[in-house]
Amino acid sequence: MTSFERVLGQATAVTTLQRALERGQVHHAYRFEGPDGVGKTLCALALAQALVCERRVGCGNCKSCELALTLSETPPHVPMHPDIVMIERGLYPPQLIGRTSPETTGISVQQIRKLVLARIGYAPHEGRALCFIIKEAHELTISAANALLKTLEEPTPLTHFVLVTARPGQLLDTVRSRTLAVRFGPLPDAIVERIGAPHGVTADIAALAEGSVSTALALADEDTHKQRQAFVAAAFAAMKAPDLARALSFADLRAEARDELRQQLLYLAQSFAQHARRALEQRPQAAERYAESHRIVLDTLTELESNAQPALMLEAMIAELSALV
Repeated sequence: MTSFERVLGQATAVTTLQRALERGQVHHAYRFEGPDGVGKTLCALALAQALVCERRVGCGNCKSCELALTLSETPPHVPMHPDIVMIERGLYPPQLIGRTSPETTGISVQQIRKLVLARIGYAPHEGRALCFIIKEAHELTISAANALLKTLEEPTPLTHFVLVTARPGQLLDTVRSRTLAVRFGPLPDAIVERIGAPHGVTADIAALAEGSVSTALALADEDTHKQRQAFVAAAFAAMKAPDLARALSFADLRAEARDELRQQLLYLAQSFAQHARRALEQRPQAAERYAESHRIVLDTLTELESNAQPALMLEAMIAELSALV
């Protein structure tokens, strides 16, 4: 199996990269952007495999491909190929990257200095390419991003970067301007179900996953699914309450960790989308209200990404949704 055959549902991105490889015009710094769980990291690894492959195609059969596809047995579980370097918040023990404490708030400048800048001055071990994959690149701290800028602008020969992110708007403008965007869209429900089936993902769960395998896998977990459903039920109850006291209560109870709240809001948005599709033929006015509710929740998600106060944000969302009931 060639490197890109494992990447499903992203034909445009894969074709773009394969053509660049065929022409010998692979960009030195890509930005793979799109929702979580749609294959961005898998595609980044496929590109890295192709670049270090002895045949330059990601054949899957040569020694280099074997090392690229083999993860270390001990943490951190990264590719065994010496010319593929993974960067991610908290991936490496603090002492390995010259820190005294774990990386809890972002990818630190110490990790960039230790694993990128200290390595960048040397040729690839096997002479073909040196590939850095930065997962959740929007978590680069300002100092870490600034430390990367000169290298992104003037890379050494045979050096390539892939910044993987679901939130490109949180990257510094200077980083975005030095990277070439390759966009990834939500996966079709059938592909989400196909990938997730061994882990309990059904067609119904895939339909709620917003095209994300990671979301589908979370929903396939019974406890997580119940939590999401409880969030939706609480939101609907707050919307239909006779006054805003219920909305205030909902906001106070649900102002939890941002990452979890983000997933709950995505699930709520998808629930509204499903209601809209079901009502479209026989109840067009109801479908329109559900579609507007979907938009309101997506706007709330945008505010969440902008670091709005969760309680105030949820209160405003419920007030808007209540006006549609």
